[in-house]
Amino acid sequence: MNDPRLTAIGLLTEVYAGLTARLQPVFNAAGLSEIDFETLIRLGRSPRQALRMTDLAAQTGLSTSGVTRVVDRLERDGLVIREACATDRRASYATLTPAGREKLEEVLPQHLADVDELLTGLLSGEELDGFLAALRKIRSVVRPCATAGAVEVTAQS
Repeated sequence: MNDPRLTAIGLLTEVYAGLTARLQPVFNAAGLSEIDFETLIRLGRSPRQALRMTDLAAQTGLSTSGVTRVVDRLERDGLVIREACATDRRASYATLTPAGREKLEEVLPQHLADVDELLTGLLSGEELDGFLAALRKIRSVVRPCATAGAVEVTAQS
């Protein structure tokens, strides 16, 4: 069957599997799983390097119990702390610790070099801009909560 929809999903699956396999050794060497790294990088790129646990679950696509297990493990390793929300006793935040920032600083140089070699460096600036725009368009449909809590909400005056 020569159907571009099958080709698109097949290529996406193959690229994702290939990238994951090629990027994983850097995480392994740092003692991190892929979801550990994703959690740390999402916290590191968030305002105050913290996210509500519910927003972190939404961003990672994990269930609330799944994100709790990941944060528990990262907390045991000293990379994240859990903090109570000052305005809502039901909510808590996962916050990157200095050790978590150090772990990211340890992993990021090689991770970014690998991403450049295997993905972004293969595209021209114009191709990369178009690729990122296309990915954002698709993500807004398939994972609309992927940026939950990423932008600080400020009070309207």
